[in-house]
Amino acid sequence: MTTDTDRPAPPLAELSRQLNALGLIAVSVVLGFAFYDQLVGGDLPCPLCLLQRVGFVGVGVGLALNLRFGARPSHYGIAILSAIAGGAISARQVLLHIVPGTGTYGDPFFGLHFYSWALFLFIVIIGGCALLLLFDRQFEPAPARHRLSGLALIAFALITLLALGNGVSTVLECAGGLCPDNPAGYMLLERAAPAP
Repeated sequence: MTTDTDRPAPPLAELSRQLNALGLIAVSVVLGFAFYDQLVGGDLPCPLCLLQRVGFVGVGVGLALNLRFGARPSHYGIAILSAIAGGAISARQVLLHIVPGTGTYGDPFFGLHFYSWALFLFIVIIGGCALLLLFDRQFEPAPARHRLSGLALIAFALITLLALGNGVSTVLECAGGLCPDNPAGYMLLERAAPAP
């Protein structure tokens, strides 16, 4: 007698898992690049930047749930709502800096600032999740756990490490309180450093 987990996944379901894993890796690359720019480039994220990172982590949670428990409309809903929230925050930051003479935050990357790229990527994520919802007709009737292996395991591990790393760096930067508008250093480390 075979169980639901012993049966091979239908081709569409396997394609959906691969696309979710690729999407999760793409979100990890975005977070990883922002984290790299923060640690190596010394470009500390502003409060709006931190909230955009939370939006990307929320998208990652929705995609990771699809990998672990199978594709569900509710999981795509988490990803879409996170992308909408992140997109609104990105749009707010774009609008803050769109007026001539107001300045910008951070260095441009291929001609656009990170908040502009974030807005573009959140729009792409919303469209991608909507397409997967339209074409993913193979939703499983009951929650089933899938073994994470290969690409799915790498994607899951990447997003977990990046979410934890960004969380720790945010606590170090904001010292558990309100984050400064223009951060100049890691407030928690500066408080702990002995006075000269």
